[in-house]
Amino acid sequence: MPGILAGILLLSPWMGEPSAAQSRNGAVIDEIRVVGTQRIDPVTVNSYMQLKPGDPYNPAKVDESLKTLFNTGLFADVTLRREGNSLVVQVVENPIINRIAFEGNRKIDDETLETEVTLRPRVVYTRTKVQSDVRRLLDIYRRSGRFAATVVPKVIQLPENRVDLVFEIDEGGATGIRAINFIGNAEFSDGTLRDVIQTTESTFYNFLATNDTYDPDRLSFDRELLRRFYLSEGHADFRVVSAIAELTDDREDFIITFPLDEGPIYTFGELGVSSLLRGVEDEELLDQITSDTGDIYNANEVENTVQAITDALGERGFAFVDVRPRVNRDREALTIDVTYEVREGPRVFVERIDITGNVRTLDEVIRREFSIAEGDAFNTAKLRRTRQRLQDLGFFSRVDVANNPGSAPDRTIIAVDVQEQSTGELSIGAGFSSTAGALSDLTIRERNLLGRGQDLRLSTTLATRQQQIDLSFTEPYFLDRELAAGFDLFYRTTDFGDRSSFEEDEAGFGLRAGYKMTPKLRHTVRYSLVRDEIDDVASDASPAIKAQEGSFTTSTVGNEFFYDERNSRFAPTDGFFLSYGVDLAGFGGSERFVRNEVGGGIFEPLFGSSVIASLQGSAGVLTELDNDEVRISERFFLGGNKLRGFEVGGVGPRDVSTDDSLGGTQFYVGSAELEIPLGLPEEFDIKGAIFSDFGSVWGNEDPFPNIEDESSLRASVGIGFGWASPAGPIRINFARAVLKEDFDKTEFFSFSFGTRF
Repeated sequence: MPGILAGILLLSPWMGEPSAAQSRNGAVIDEIRVVGTQRIDPVTVNSYMQLKPGDPYNPAKVDESLKTLFNTGLFADVTLRREGNSLVVQVVENPIINRIAFEGNRKIDDETLETEVTLRPRVVYTRTKVQSDVRRLLDIYRRSGRFAATVVPKVIQLPENRVDLVFEIDEGGATGIRAINFIGNAEFSDGTLRDVIQTTESTFYNFLATNDTYDPDRLSFDRELLRRFYLSEGHADFRVVSAIAELTDDREDFIITFPLDEGPIYTFGELGVSSLLRGVEDEELLDQITSDTGDIYNANEVENTVQAITDALGERGFAFVDVRPRVNRDREALTIDVTYEVREGPRVFVERIDITGNVRTLDEVIRREFSIAEGDAFNTAKLRRTRQRLQDLGFFSRVDVANNPGSAPDRTIIAVDVQEQSTGELSIGAGFSSTAGALSDLTIRERNLLGRGQDLRLSTTLATRQQQIDLSFTEPYFLDRELAAGFDLFYRTTDFGDRSSFEEDEAGFGLRAGYKMTPKLRHTVRYSLVRDEIDDVASDASPAIKAQEGSFTTSTVGNEFFYDERNSRFAPTDGFFLSYGVDLAGFGGSERFVRNEVGGGIFEPLFGSSVIASLQGSAGVLTELDNDEVRISERFFLGGNKLRGFEVGGVGPRDVSTDDSLGGTQFYVGSAELEIPLGLPEEFDIKGAIFSDFGSVWGNEDPFPNIEDESSLRASVGIGFGWASPAGPIRINFARAVLKEDFDKTEFFSFSFGTRF
């Protein structure tokens, strides 16, 4: 500090003399005179001095006074000098900030930046505080993925020792993720692990995404996601060695590398319960264990068992229960024995739940996900479950839940800190398929409407053979209950000219409500009212098609049960699902029928999860009521993606004189498939498949000649290739029908391409 150096130089003649000699020479301060103050009262300056008039001169106290004055932050410069027996304190006051402005910021608004800087109008300006604020602003931009941002403070001098402070900002481009690499992963491909983590690679079609920029906090969460994934797949020794982020030479992107130590795969060994609760025997809780000896170790199953035991005891009146899994790991046998110790927990109650970080999301949206409420007995398992529920909302990039000491030993305060992320989506799609032809779509969606957790979606589709517009809305907690309710409005026009020689126009709405009967069983009820019109019937169409021409209204009430044990909804590699649905038409409208459908599927990894075997199928029966004919738009059709090797509507009842597909009232269909690696570099993310599809549809009751209707089995075998290309998913199938009827329509090659960005 130049002021300190100047003060020390001016005081050096004094400081060089011994204090005893000065006292003998009468070196006593008669007066302390303050020079240079404008806003600050000289009395204030004197209050910081370590010397007073009448005190003997003391070099140490002079030096301490100099430092104290500088540390106040009020002065840009301070010097102390002797004039006779007077000590002169000359100061240069720091200016006062008149105004703070930001220039060049477009991605982050002024209001957000103002909350981060510590300087304010009418506050004393100091260089130290300015540099601190510059660092704060740079941190904001780095958290938003802009590591190339620069902030330059500019000071504009004004009269009366005032200044305007302007932060000139060059935001730079978003620092994206050029590549995400994994080292040491033998059990799972890079593509599989990229699907696990939240960070994504930057692509030209993903320009609205927010997870493709570098964020250290998100990277830490990715490490946790990887840990959870491997622990659920039996890798109990797994650890992420580190998470390395390297800035590319052009400083435009990061390359993220995760060195992994997978460790071996463990299975569950002996499983048991040790109850220390009075009146509760070990055997009474054994049926709450959700895993079996010999199963691949899954940390999620351990957590589920802890929760199941806690809930079961809670229903029996044990509010304070502490369930701890005691693990015994055998590294030679690669087994893990788990004994669930059950004991009485400390009698602690929830005093208060504090929520921070939610700028947009309402408190009630967060509070309703809690499995525990204020005043309840504190339960660690329920707290962990709450954190997972909050994370699963998809509204937050980070969720921290902690319990802090309360106002008394038996009270605790639950603190929830969240970091919100973007929940709006704009999706533009384009593609082609051999079933729908060229297509494009636009979807606008907000999953957290007005911070209330509501889901609003508007989509349009334009295709060669179909035009559609849909509006849907979902309230996840209807009437403040865990009941997801919503409605759908739609209008679509579909050209079935190639298949059945007519065009269909549909307009209607639907109401739905769903809830979880158990954590894995969901029940949904629905109602729909649809007005259909069959028109543009070709002059040479089947008489059965011509008889369908006109308008009709369908009022349907339905419900569905869906049980899901899969490890992923979108790309399952293990587990199974079952479904059953029934629709009843006839509550108003012109159509009366009952539709029953069942479905299911099972997925199993083979050869260390390099091959995924799956078997899926469904079946349905459509029954008319009051001898009313079931309309063609409600009937079952097979072919295309549902039965590869056959055209859409290529299987089932057909007017052989016109080649029109008429649909049936009963069907079944199944598919057995092996997803296999192709030996290509993993970063290509190209997978192969060997499959066999089978099924049939029959039961046409149209009273016209030339209609062929056989319930015989149809089957095909084939191979397929899937590529998650940078431009979008591509699927190619080659299938040959090996069991068919002469009037069926087959196809050997099918191709689909699409993208969303």
